Amino acid sequence: MRAALAYLGAIMATKSDPNSKLIAENRRARFDYAIESDIEAGIVLMGSEVKSLREGGCNIGESYASVEGGELWLINGYIAPYLPAKTWGHEERRKRKLLVSKRELSRLWNATAREGMTIVPLKMYFNDRGMVKLKIGVAKGKKLADKRETSAKRDWDREKARLLKHNARG
Repeated sequence: MRAALAYLGAIMATKSDPNSKLIAENRRARFDYAIESDIEAGIVLMGSEVKSLREGGCNIGESYASVEGGELWLINGYIAPYLPAKTWGHEERRKRKLLVSKRELSRLWNATAREGMTIVPLKMYFNDRGMVKLKIGVAKGKKLADKRETSAKRDWDREKARLLKHNARG
């Protein structure tokens, strides 16, 4: 019985679609910022950029998004050069246009211009259709005390889980 459940768990754990794949994740964002909300945005890319992303050459750690001229842009996002496309390659850190609805764009503009929020990229991934998507979060910067509080809470949760696991055996 236990073997059958383990087998079912292994089947359910595998992804149904080989196209969906995480490309890059900004793990530092949740530590440095308090994420208020997040949305999925499309991104305008060149062919060599998509091929480079399929190989995994991307970094969104130092990047941010900005509303400029009625459009949303990803600034300072790094996509590694694709060597077979030397002649018609791409610039690694160029501004890339993000695709969101007009309603979401106005909400993002209000959050950044009026409320002093920041738009931070959280994850870049291929969705189930094989399209590159960027999950962006509307965030407020944390102060040092907030970061310490988050770290202490995470440590306490880890310790609590360890104690509960130890007591369950005992």
